[in-house]
Amino acid sequence: MHPRIPIPETPPRFSPLSTTDKVAALAAFLREKKAAELLALDLSGELYLCEAAILVTASSPRHAQGLADLLLEECRRENFEFLRLEGYASAQWILLDLNDVVVHIFQAPARDFYRLDDLWPSVPILADDRENQKDPPP
Repeated sequence: MHPRIPIPETPPRFSPLSTTDKVAALAAFLREKKAAELLALDLSGELYLCEAAILVTASSPRHAQGLADLLLEECRRENFEFLRLEGYASAQWILLDLNDVVVHIFQAPARDFYRLDDLWPSVPILADDRENQKDPPP
């Protein structure tokens, strides 16, 4: 009879952090890198595409690209899943799809034009660093 060989436990492929904890970590990182007007929304009851969204404003196209580059490096370090990146070349609206969290990096005119901040008025707010914060719904 052959002895049973223990099979080593496979480490998780991606970070086991909850979406809320991931949003908190990403928000802290983006604040550290001088992203402005951060808004994080819990979209778990609204969309099937993602659980949360983070919206920030960059000070210039190069700043937006730098935020995207650094955020991707942070995702690699923290083992956060990354699916795709859109809008990098123009840097007016860069979208990073991290599977359960989508990060939107805007230039101020694009953010004002698309008004994603107002798209989901009744969802829970996870973080809000905007200067003109709206009162949360009752």
